[in-house]
Amino acid sequence: QVQLVESGGGLVQAGGSLRLSCAASGRTFSNYAVGWFRQAPGKERVFVAAISWSGSSTTYAESLKCRFTIPGDNAKNTVDLQTNSLKPEDTAVYCCAADTRYYGRLGTYNYWGQGTQVTVSA
Repeated sequence: QVQLVESGGGLVQAGGSLRLSCAASGRTFSNYAVGWFRQAPGKERVFVAAISWSGSSTTYAESLKCRFTIPGDNAKNTVDLQTNSLKPEDTAVYCCAADTRYYGRLGTYNYWGQGTQVTVSA
């Protein structure tokens, strides 16, 4: 069982940046692919970014890849999501997810965190 906890969300003005963190309790993310997703009020959860088990591959939502990145690798016990040039439409709850068998854009990861709120003001 893997427990995931997100942190780093908050209120930021448009154009600002936030670094979100996903922590795995009591372990590193070695052998886990980690995905980031977000859900805006009244909308479905959508894929943001993911890093593969080895950390050698990352994939991003096409519309976000110029502003959002996963720095580093998943050999540690946190996987971060760096968000830059934030816009009001980025306002959402951001969740991380992990899996030992799946890496990709679908929401089929086995383990999920509760999420951290990101609010971007105009």
